[in-house]
Amino acid sequence: MIHAQVLIVDDEPDHAETMGEALRRLGHVCTSVHSAHEAIEEIRYGVFDVIVTDLVMESEDSGLQVLAAAREHQPDAETIMVTAHGDIATAKAALQGGAWDFIEKPLDLEVFRNLVKRAVETVRLRDTNTRLRGQVDSAFGFEGIIGDSPAIRKVITTIRQVAPSRIPVLITGESGTGKELVARAVHSQSKRSAKRYVTFNCAGQSESLLEDQLFGHARGAFTGADKDREGVFEYADKGTLFLDEIGDMPLSMQSKLLRVLESGEVVRLGTNSPTHADVRFVSATNRDLHALISDNGFREDLYFRINGAEIHLPPLRDRREDIPLLVNNAAGRYAADFGRNG
Repeated sequence: MIHAQVLIVDDEPDHAETMGEALRRLGHVCTSVHSAHEAIEEIRYGVFDVIVTDLVMESEDSGLQVLAAAREHQPDAETIMVTAHGDIATAKAALQGGAWDFIEKPLDLEVFRNLVKRAVETVRLRDTNTRLRGQVDSAFGFEGIIGDSPAIRKVITTIRQVAPSRIPVLITGESGTGKELVARAVHSQSKRSAKRYVTFNCAGQSESLLEDQLFGHARGAFTGADKDREGVFEYADKGTLFLDEIGDMPLSMQSKLLRVLESGEVVRLGTNSPTHADVRFVSATNRDLHALISDNGFREDLYFRINGAEIHLPPLRDRREDIPLLVNNAAGRYAADFGRNG
């Protein structure tokens, strides 16, 4: 039998005690409260595997309030709704809102115990999968990112969370911390992974060359422009564009980049005709953009446009526990290169 932490929420103390006693006999640890307000406090500060809540208590949506709090503060827990017969439509809406299942009153205690048992098994299986996945990532690296420190685990978790979406990602950190690895991982874990991943470094580029590289040009736009050429935005259409060292981009180019990110339209040099470019935008910098904004070296509106989610990479000196993993990984790679056993 798998034992679990269970929160029971019911405005009828006798009913809550009956449910709690049924579960305690199986070895579960139960906490009982009698209002949505008390439940939300427990959810905010406690840790639970399963939350069992009455749907209608002091108000018709009390259970839904508890469910919302559970989704926010206890995302790894499962929530079971207890409903009266006439609340089935609302219970189904709760399922759509993230509830695991619901059970009708009057309770069949055997059915109730089995329902909680299956919810606990779901939680434990998910925990096991997460732990095993973390062990695999630590041993073999996640998309080439090696480490098991809290900082690296947070980086990997954030990548998994943001990669499937379309939001722009800003990667920050000192030079050599692996920002391009993270950018490539965002692309690889995204729905665009089969499309192009295009990188471009903004550092050391003159404004005219930077504009040409980003947006392209039409034939005759300048001396030597003997044919049309697409820029990296068009080339990365439907894929991911990674702009490295975006903090080094000149201010005048920042305004042009902002217009493209806002409209999704690129205008090549030498033409007035816009071309739509659908790109997942990822950028990186080793500079302090907040300080640059204060010194008028970086546009604040561009900062908010590129920073849909920020992933910060700490230097190795701040995650020294990762050094043995990095050494072993490097030794293994070099041993393979030279035909030696690791």
